[in-house]
Amino acid sequence: MSDLVIHNARVFCGVDEEVLDNGTVWVSNGLIKYAGSSTDVPEIDSGVERYDAEGKFVMPGMTESHVHLSYNNAHPQQLNNQPLPIAMLDAVDNARVLLGSGFTSAISFGSAQGLDIPLRDAINAGRVPGPRLAASDRDLGSTGSNADGASGGDMAKKIIADGPWAIRKAVRSLAKKRCDIVKIFLDGEAISAYAPPGVLTYSDEEVEAAVSEAHIRGMRIVSHSRSAESVKQAVRHGVDIIGHANYLDDEAVAMLEAERHRIFVGPGIAWEIALLDKGAQLGLPREDMERLGYQREIDETISSVKRLRESKVRVLIGGDYGLNITPHGTNAKDLEYFVDLFGMSDAEALLCATRDGGAAANTEGMVGTLEEGKYADLVVVDGDPTIDVRVLQDHDNIVGVMKNGVMHCGLMQSNPYVSPFSQ
Repeated sequence: MSDLVIHNARVFCGVDEEVLDNGTVWVSNGLIKYAGSSTDVPEIDSGVERYDAEGKFVMPGMTESHVHLSYNNAHPQQLNNQPLPIAMLDAVDNARVLLGSGFTSAISFGSAQGLDIPLRDAINAGRVPGPRLAASDRDLGSTGSNADGASGGDMAKKIIADGPWAIRKAVRSLAKKRCDIVKIFLDGEAISAYAPPGVLTYSDEEVEAAVSEAHIRGMRIVSHSRSAESVKQAVRHGVDIIGHANYLDDEAVAMLEAERHRIFVGPGIAWEIALLDKGAQLGLPREDMERLGYQREIDETISSVKRLRESKVRVLIGGDYGLNITPHGTNAKDLEYFVDLFGMSDAEALLCATRDGGAAANTEGMVGTLEEGKYADLVVVDGDPTIDVRVLQDHDNIVGVMKNGVMHCGLMQSNPYVSPFSQ
């Protein structure tokens, strides 16, 4: 893999909100050799290939922290109902689209039929384009939990386990499949008839069994936790990434703040917003969703995220894209929500997607910022997302996506190719 120097660029390294107006990024053997001001770049051999960015914006690749690559942009009741070969083809296509949208890393929050494991392996082998994927298998939940809902306990789509030893066995089976992530339901969803938010669907003893077994076997635990009680349960027992955390009380915020050095929260607000705005397409009128509490859930999430920011808890973008109302490839919409709803600056939202998301995706600290020695994962953008994050929603503005030193172009077309200027 040859060296490549990207020069004449506006460079956002992602360590803070600074943008270098005249920046250079030097990539060597898949790693960042230099990223910074062009006035300080080390001497470059005359034979090194150069790419003139012509003033375009160069930033770290983003992380989608709550991905469902097995979702097929369908109605929620029709997700994952295809035959396995078709479902795998959809997942491959979704991975390509996510990478082409500027997301070079992703954290799986559940994969029906275990598709993420072979998908991750194919991506790592270079057989298909896609982000660095921390892969999970099927969701893990109790009888009567949110996992035990639409699929009716179909074990091809969810794992239903009750009691500490059954849960340990389930987690061990996931370790045998070489999962990186174990997704567990700690409470439910407002549209559930029997497992709404606030109803804890696992006991403390069961959660401890899941987390300890996963950690012993080198896997991380992510949880679906909407209520304050389920968030506290997750923090108490060592869950690594908490999904949603919509309703927080003072104790929950204090517990998260005390563990902010290791824990991450992904509000995943896109689902609630889309359900209110577009739920009628699913036969779920807005007035019915408001009656079930989804507007309140959005309002509570806005309040909770603002409190987490004050406590310096790392908040991640991403959440439940892959439905027909939140299709794959629209993931950058989360950045707009972080600005408009949570009151972040555009640059702060971008740090959530890059620096903080990278720290959650890769525990070795190799992604999320453009710094010497880290993986050369970056995005070239026509426009400045630190001024307006919405430029990232237009795929025409994504000039190129580099992962591991290889620049991918044309990913949003049906026949993606690897750019000839970085072999």
